Amino acid sequence: MAGREPAPPGRVLVDTNVFLSATDQGRAEHRQALAILNEWTARGTTLYASGQIMREYLAVATRPVEANGLGLKQADAVANVRALRTRTSLLAEEASVADRLLDLLSEIPCSGKQVHDANVVATMLVHGIDSLVTINVTDFSRFGHLIALIPLQAAGRPD
Repeated sequence: MAGREPAPPGRVLVDTNVFLSATDQGRAEHRQALAILNEWTARGTTLYASGQIMREYLAVATRPVEANGLGLKQADAVANVRALRTRTSLLAEEASVADRLLDLLSEIPCSGKQVHDANVVATMLVHGIDSLVTINVTDFSRFGHLIALIPLQAAGRPD
C-alpha cells in the first residue's frame, strides 16, 4: 500500500493533533504521525508549526488523562516540544497574521474554538504555506478553498 501514498508536499504545517499522536503510542494515528516527522523530512518536506500549535500541544500534553489529555509532567512536555522544534520551522505570529486573521473572520464565519483554526490558516497564508496535515480535516474544511488539507489517518482505515 505504501506505493499508493501520494508524495508528501514540499512544505506543510503540522497540526497539534499530529504532534500529540506522535507522542501518544496509544493513539490509532501514532505510526502515521511518526512517519510524517521522520519519513517526510527525510524525503525533503519542510515541516512547520506555530507558537499557537506548540502552546496547544503543551496544554493537552500536560492535561490529566481523565480530562482528555496525555497526563505528562511539564518537564516531559517541554522536552517533547524542544524535540519537535528540531524537526520543524516555527512560523512567526506577527501583526500581519493578526490582520489576516481579521480578514478571514470577515470572509468566513467562525466562532468559539473555530477562531483558533482560523488563526492557524491565517499564519499559513501569511507565510505562504498551502498544506496542512491534520486529523481534524472537518475543522478546517471551511478553509479548503485556501489551503490543501492532508488527512492523518489510522493504519488500516480506508482513505
